[in-house]
Amino acid sequence: MKFDVSALAEAERADFAALLKSLTLQQWQAPSLCAGWTVRDVVAHMLSYEELGPVGVMRRFVRGRLRFSGANAIGLAECAAQDPQQLLDLCDRSICPRGLTAAFGSRIALLDTMIHQQDIRRPLRMPRDIPDVRLVPALNFARFAPPLHVRSRIRGLRLIATDLAWTVGRGREVYGRGEALLMALAGRHGVTDELDGPGLALLHDRIGG
Repeated sequence: MKFDVSALAEAERADFAALLKSLTLQQWQAPSLCAGWTVRDVVAHMLSYEELGPVGVMRRFVRGRLRFSGANAIGLAECAAQDPQQLLDLCDRSICPRGLTAAFGSRIALLDTMIHQQDIRRPLRMPRDIPDVRLVPALNFARFAPPLHVRSRIRGLRLIATDLAWTVGRGREVYGRGEALLMALAGRHGVTDELDGPGLALLHDRIGG
C-alpha cells in the first residue's frame, strides 16, 4: 500500500494543534511521558526545529556536540520564554512540515508528531484512535529513525499488531495494539503493560520499565 506521507503528516499535525487548543493552562504544565518534561516542554521541543534552515540545524547539532539529546536541550532552552499562545501560533504555522521535519518525505514530521501527541495524551488520559493509514507508515519508519535506537530494542523479537495489518522482526513474539507497539518502539516506560507474548519480558527489560 502506498501512502501520501506529506498529507498524512499534515493531518496528524492538524489533530495535534486541535488537541493543544483544547488544553487548560494546568494541563500545559502537567508532566508528559518524556522524563522531566511538561506538556509545554514537549510542544516547545517538537516545534523548535520548524523555523530552522539547514545551516541552523547544523549549528544546533554542533553546539549540542552532535548528539540528539544535546541539540534537543538547546532547542528547548531557546524556546523557554515562549508561552502556550506563542507555541500555538507556531504550531498553526507549522501544519505543513518544513526544514528538518520535512525530510524523508515528511516521515520525520509524521512520526515525531504522532509520538509526542501520545506523550501528552497518555498522562492526561485523553486517548484517541489513530487512523491506520497514519499509524502503519509511522511504525515502518520508527524502525529506522536514528533518535529512537529501535534496532537494539527489538533484536530477536517479532512485533505483531493485533488491531491492524503490521508485523516486524523475527524471534519471540510480542503483540498488542499498534499504538502501544509504537510507543514501545520509542522506548516509552509503562507501555509494556499493554502488550503480551513470550518476548515481552525481554522488551520490558530493554525499555527499562
